Order: sequence, then structure tokens, then C-alpha cells
Amino acid sequence: MRIGGAIERPYNNPEEWYQLVKELGYRAVLAPVDYTASKEEKQAYLECAKQHDIVIGEVGVWRNIIAIDDKERKEAMEYCKKQLELAEELGANCCVNVTGSRGEIWDGFYAENYSKDTYALIVDSIREVIDAVKPKRTFYTIETMPWMVPDSPDEYLQLIRDVDREAFGVHLDYVNMINCPKRYLFCDDFIEECFKKLGPYIKSIHGKDVIMENAYTTIIRETMPGKGIVNYQKVAKLCEELGPDTTLFVEHLPDFETYKKAASYVREQAKLAGVKTE
Repeated sequence: MRIGGAIERPYNNPEEWYQLVKELGYRAVLAPVDYTASKEEKQAYLECAKQHDIVIGEVGVWRNIIAIDDKERKEAMEYCKKQLELAEELGANCCVNVTGSRGEIWDGFYAENYSKDTYALIVDSIREVIDAVKPKRTFYTIETMPWMVPDSPDEYLQLIRDVDREAFGVHLDYVNMINCPKRYLFCDDFIEECFKKLGPYIKSIHGKDVIMENAYTTIIRETMPGKGIVNYQKVAKLCEELGPDTTLFVEHLPDFETYKKAASYVREQAKLAGVKTE
């Protein structure tokens, strides 16, 4: 498996970028530029990654392509297509987004997120992105989420069937789907279910942790790897079964040093499980 994450320090060129990547111990990276970068700049970063055997795992979108506001939706859709084109150009494992929400907050929780009309819109929007770009080297993926489609492995499998596009893959965030006490208490079983059902389609993974407070009614918080209950030796073995270049990215951390610590923890657990990360 290959471990990566954000950098949270500025860089001005591929060499500066690589020195930060090296210090963090990453073997996988998020795209170092977005689609607005020049062709020469994209190529320079791509060559640097190839030279140092670094896999570009994800090109992020993080826009609401099913937004209620027409202007927001159209702008998000255009950005999404451009980022998928970038993922294709870089040969990234995937371009990743969320399905989006039907409310004011782009990734917010709303009852309308689960309506039949919204589901149809989600399917159509994913098809539109893929059909506009027609990627051959990368995949468009949706990050699994706690309060929008898809919030379970079975729901993702149904979405794959309904979208019906070869270039549609899975971005697995198992922590996002640990959204109730049973999934929390049987965390190992749930994570194994995710890998078992979605494994053939997984293109990249987010690595976080989760902790449930002994308070009413139910409070489940995301935390950094090693601070919750996720068994990262088990996760490492499941990742390795998908292939040695499977990318896992630690995320949602405040600074460079915290990313360094989180990535180091996951590497240590992988080593204990007999899984190579370098």
C-alpha cells in the first residue's frame, strides 16, 4: 500500500514540493496543482512524481454539482469536468467528489438528499461528468459519506449499477460511514464488509479514525489515526489485498507536523501487519 496525505506547507516548484513529500514519508500524493496550471507546470510535477516513484492518487473536486442554485451547479459541473480532465492528464488513480447536497451547505445533511428525484439527479450528474471527458486512464469516484448517497457499501453498489459507466469507481471513506452505534461497535466487521463488497471498484481510500462519546443521544467524532478504535493493522492488510499501489490518504488534520505523525502511525501499523509501504 502507499500512504499519503495533504502537505499544509507552501511550495513554488516541483523540487520544493518533493522535499516536503519526502519529509512526510509519503509514497502517494494528492494532485499538486489544479486544472488552471499551465501545461508545462503540470508536466513538471508529473515528471517529478515519476522520477521519485510517487503515485498521484487523487485529484479533488469538492464542489456541489447538484446544487439547487443554477449558477452554482453549472460552475461546479464545469470545474468537476476540468478536474477529471486533469486526473486523466496526470494519470491519477481517480478524480474524487461527493454527490452533493440539496441545501445551502454544499456537503450538508438534508432530507432532500435522499429523495428519488435527487437520486436520479445524482446518477445523471455523474454520467454527464464522465461522458463529457471519456477518461481512459483514470476514474471518476464519489467519496462515501455519512448523510448523502452513498452511505453504505450496498448503496454504492447500486449506484455503480445505475450509473453504468466503466470509468465510474469507488472512493472509500469507511470512517464517514460509521454513523451509528452498531457500525461503531462492530467497526472491524463493517470495514471488512466495505472492502469485500467494493474492493474491485476501489481506486483510493481515506484513512481516519473514529471515537464515540459516552453521552446522549449519540456523538461520534472523527479523529486522527491512532486516537480512535480503527484497527490499522487490519486496514493495511485489506489495502494490500487490493494491490501494492493502493493509496490511502490521511486527512482533515491541522498542520504539516500532524500529517507527518498520522502517516507515520499508519506506516508503523502496516509494518506490524507485514505490509510494505515503501
